[in-house]
Amino acid sequence: MKLRYLMVLGGLFAGSTVGLMPVMAPAAQPAKEAKPAIGDDASAALLRMGQSLRADQFSFQAKTIRVYADPNGEPLHIFHTVRVTVHRPNRLLAEVSGDDGSTKLAFDGKTAIVYSAAHNKYASIPVPEGTIEAMMKEAIGRLGVDFPLADFLSEAPNKAFLTGVTSGRVVNTVTIDGAPYDHLFFSQPPGIELELWLAKNEPAVPRWLIVTYRSLPGQPNFIAEFSDWNFNIHPADADFAFQPPAGAEQVALKPAAAPAPASKKAGK
Repeated sequence: MKLRYLMVLGGLFAGSTVGLMPVMAPAAQPAKEAKPAIGDDASAALLRMGQSLRADQFSFQAKTIRVYADPNGEPLHIFHTVRVTVHRPNRLLAEVSGDDGSTKLAFDGKTAIVYSAAHNKYASIPVPEGTIEAMMKEAIGRLGVDFPLADFLSEAPNKAFLTGVTSGRVVNTVTIDGAPYDHLFFSQPPGIELELWLAKNEPAVPRWLIVTYRSLPGQPNFIAEFSDWNFNIHPADADFAFQPPAGAEQVALKPAAAPAPASKKAGK
């Protein structure tokens, strides 16, 4: 459920290019992580973000640019517009449109559904724990969903964002559309850099995010521009329910793999 991944195309539906977003391979983590060297001002800025994004209800839009490899292995860019509605603890709607068509992820507290408009197909999974964070884990594992903004929707957004990060600082304060923003810089081994622009005023929401992969050929970026934050919404439960369009086909998923039995330790 991390932001800092290599972008490659994959898909849940036969012939499709993506599930919800291009599937990404996680970066390797060091065997033993040192205590992160995060500046106090950077920690304070992220804490304010976490407090703002733990609101019960909110919505936002993000325009993203990602890199993927075409059949010849050449890096190309793909654009998406993502519209997200959150009702904590267990409602989420993400509507994605872009160069590869339109996709929807709907979670009503019990079931997660991903739908591809281009193929008029959908798949669903039950979510026993019934939280947005639990749903994301299930969706990534079984539906092939890759949602690169998931950290901002977690139960502790500031902590989720810092997973794997070893250092961070505030670069400076900038003015965007007449409002002050903290420009933050973070490092995550191996070779990943993150820049985040956070509003200094309340609510402390992200404005821009840039992730740079220094260790990959061409040093590709993931870029997101956030807008239209709204913390005064009052969505109904029906807004998160999925109604299959006419002729939509449900895709059968393989049963979830059972956990391996714990091995017994041999006696001395």
